[in-house]
Amino acid sequence: MKVVVAGSGAREHAITWKVSQSELVSELISAPGNPGMAAQSRVEAYDPLGIQAFAAWAHKEMADLVIVGSDDPIAAGLVDACEAVGVRAFGPSAAAARIEASKVFAKDLLSQHGIPTGPYKVFDQASAAHRYLDAPGRDYPVVVKADGLARGKGAIVSADSTEAHAAVAAMLEERAFGGAGDRILIEECLVGPEASVFAICDGEQARPFGAARDYKRIFDGDRGPNTGGMGAYSPTNLVPPAVLEDVRQRILQPTIEGLAAAGHPYRGVLYAGLMFTADGPQVIEFNARLGDPEAQVLLPLLKSDFVEIALAALEGRLAAVPIEWHDGAACGVALASAGYPDAVRDGELVSGLDSLGDDALLFHAGTALEADGAIRTAGGRVFTVVGLGPTLATARDVAYRNVERVRFEGRYYRGDIAAREITAAAAT
Repeated sequence: MKVVVAGSGAREHAITWKVSQSELVSELISAPGNPGMAAQSRVEAYDPLGIQAFAAWAHKEMADLVIVGSDDPIAAGLVDACEAVGVRAFGPSAAAARIEASKVFAKDLLSQHGIPTGPYKVFDQASAAHRYLDAPGRDYPVVVKADGLARGKGAIVSADSTEAHAAVAAMLEERAFGGAGDRILIEECLVGPEASVFAICDGEQARPFGAARDYKRIFDGDRGPNTGGMGAYSPTNLVPPAVLEDVRQRILQPTIEGLAAAGHPYRGVLYAGLMFTADGPQVIEFNARLGDPEAQVLLPLLKSDFVEIALAALEGRLAAVPIEWHDGAACGVALASAGYPDAVRDGELVSGLDSLGDDALLFHAGTALEADGAIRTAGGRVFTVVGLGPTLATARDVAYRNVERVRFEGRYYRGDIAAREITAAAAT
């Protein structure tokens, strides 16, 4: 079968890498792709945000399956557009993907179905939000969130009244996130460790699809501004099998049933960002796709055929296919350009790409191929280097050893990915 992977980031490179291993696939295309994806697929310069043109092209290509990797095309309706022209697409409809595209929609759904999450209030007027923050006895910290998609940067943890008022002003008055901030939520700040838990869904049931921990802040020690993600690892001791089953029963399955009851059956990957509080796991947010960088550490551990799983989800026979995992662990470290996550410096020459060990994987993101074959930087996050090993400590060592082999001017990466979990495990 002919498969198209829609997207160009490290997540989509990881998907392409995994799909290329499927015995069901005879031809693989990535669009718009990146230089790394060219090793596993034919790269075509079609933008998945031009949803009608992309769907028409996929139909002309006689694609049997389109796998949509990132949030913007899903929210814009690429899955719907593909299906309208007779091309199967793995991912939720735009209506079902509102669980990510609108935090208000997601929180209302959670509240309606008794799914654990923190208290919240919704505002579309700055004056009302400021009055709420000034109410006597208001507890801090709070989290101020833009309702819409903000590339992972639309949630501001505010330690006190001053920070919260500034966040409200930035979103509702200064329009820092454009239309994504037309409405905001002010939430109680939950306390506890975070993890990302994934499920494959076929419209009726949610099957667990692994768990990972990621690092959103730019600097070591979880300091600095939020980013799209500076690294991740899987599995995590925070989500052992018994906890994963509890999350399935109390959070994932009720969410899928709630969406189906609302007339929006969810088919694709559901990503639950969870806080593990003293009262148990609670939902911070949902995403309507695999995470980036979580995909880069989950997919190398997946033993089963990802294409077979995707087809089963689309055909409503998810219970019949195996979802099996390799033993061991994966640790991924993102390499970023100077200035990320703000203004970044592009065009830096990359070296060392042919020096990685066999126990490491390199997924491209912000890269460009020159006419002479050179690779240069072309974005904020440039690569994810993934180390594999029988233990998390080994995987981490492999990742950082290979990180040092990939060079470009202004390169930045966090040095503490997975360190805390390894230290905690050694102390027990």
